[in-house]
Amino acid sequence: MAIPAITPYPMPTHAPASPLPWRLDPRRAALLIHDMQTYFLTPYQGHSPAPGLLANIARLREHCTDLHIPVIYSAQPAAQTRAERGLLQDLWGPGIRTAAEAAITGALAPRDGDIVITKWRYSAFQRTPLAELLIERGCDQLIVCGVYGHIGIAATATEAFMRDVQPFLAVDAIADFTAADHEQTLRHAAARCAATLTTSDIVHALTAAELLL
Repeated sequence: MAIPAITPYPMPTHAPASPLPWRLDPRRAALLIHDMQTYFLTPYQGHSPAPGLLANIARLREHCTDLHIPVIYSAQPAAQTRAERGLLQDLWGPGIRTAAEAAITGALAPRDGDIVITKWRYSAFQRTPLAELLIERGCDQLIVCGVYGHIGIAATATEAFMRDVQPFLAVDAIADFTAADHEQTLRHAAARCAATLTTSDIVHALTAAELLL
């Protein structure tokens, strides 16, 4: 099965309520920009929610960089072997084929000091050094943004929770196959594993916390 054609839909503007009491702390947080590669963005054809997605991720990255919060990218490699791809091959086919498809979109290209991890499975923790990178940097909070919501974003947020890393899901800095998928991702995350906040909420929370340090 290939990635389906994505019909434009509006980016959500509000976060579902979560019972989690966590508060963002710039000393404990890292930002994960998840799979923002040409291959995964092409199906949007530049239509909504893609423009909002790019703008909000860029805003998060700038703010985190200003506060010296680690910025981590996940990116799947091109031309994976059958053994490397594993069961993903059975459901999604060969995936990314070329270096151009594997490239992180130019608007969000990693900068000096940013970290890029090679991603092999839905969760960005699986077969990657993400957990170790967070421990090394004293981070037990992970702001998650990128694509696709109900697949890798959901899996990564769930695994972060199971590793005692507090996930904060940026509800208007992720995108999905459909509006229904996006909403389902947010509702599930809010109820089961993540604090759900808008980009503005995250920026304001980090700024307020920084002023108290």
